[in-house]
Amino acid sequence: MRAILVAASVALLCSLAGTPLVIRFFRRRGYGQLIRDDGPQAHLSKRGTPTMGGTAIILAALAGYAVASLTFGPERSAGGLLAMGVFAAMGLVGFLDDYIKIRRNRSLGLTKSAKFIGQALTAIVFAIGAQYVAETSTHLSFIGATELDFGKFFVLFCFLILSATSNGVNLTDGLDGLAAGTSSLIFGAYTVIAFWIFRHQADYSLEAWLHADALAIAAAAAMGATLGFLWWNAPPAKIFMGDTGSLAIGGLLAALAVLTETELLLIIIGGLFVVETTSVIVQVASFRLFGRRVFKMAPLHHHFELAGWQETTVIVRFWIIAGLSVAFALGLFYADFLARGGIG
Repeated sequence: MRAILVAASVALLCSLAGTPLVIRFFRRRGYGQLIRDDGPQAHLSKRGTPTMGGTAIILAALAGYAVASLTFGPERSAGGLLAMGVFAAMGLVGFLDDYIKIRRNRSLGLTKSAKFIGQALTAIVFAIGAQYVAETSTHLSFIGATELDFGKFFVLFCFLILSATSNGVNLTDGLDGLAAGTSSLIFGAYTVIAFWIFRHQADYSLEAWLHADALAIAAAAAMGATLGFLWWNAPPAKIFMGDTGSLAIGGLLAALAVLTETELLLIIIGGLFVVETTSVIVQVASFRLFGRRVFKMAPLHHHFELAGWQETTVIVRFWIIAGLSVAFALGLFYADFLARGGIG
């Protein structure tokens, strides 16, 4: 427990103090956000706001994890290092994407092929490390493994969950503080889940329990880092996380889900990300098949903006949805624990 508190506290303080430094650094170099002309017109005033703020989140979380694990242990947990490695690697892919956008002054960064390769390489390394070093189950999991074993297709499964989760966070990151606030709630949930698994070894598989303490520290560090960043990212945002932050956060969430054997539960925990992604899929499918749009604009938060909701109203109400999703998922997790014979 002390390691979890230290990780969250160090990451929070580093993010709170470090984000203004990142803001000044990027502002001096003109690393400002590009705003698409076909987006909500109210967003045009945000043009030039420093971006790539995910850098602060990543560095703060890594600092929190390092201080806590080196002080209280476990120092070299394969699961913890894998999770933080995915966090940093996906953040690097996002950073390159953001940097190219800024340098070339366009809304498109890495090509689809380049981004695919970056995500695929991260997934391959993670899958191999998870399976052969961290000894993670290759079965599909809800809360604990099911009978469906991916076997040699485990790498493909890891790529799919990494890509889907990171893209879900990326699509949600369209309003000031929306993705950061939602992510902090989900990281808080995974802190509880991983710590609970660690404290109840007899009720969970050895594979899930083996690195649960390190994963709780990693989730707590990410929670502290995103909360500290949210202080500066809240409306009106002083900085945006960019793809640097959204891809890193999505990658870490996917890694936590795989390593704690809660991949399907992640769909519920990250319910808001699922809703936002689904709105884009429905919008595109409807337009291509029927030539009509279901929403005024996708992702869904833009639909409500164009419907007349204030930006802060959309953000707070979507945070409520995210909180309800997290609460429901934690309820399912605890109900499953009782079903396993745990003490209520």
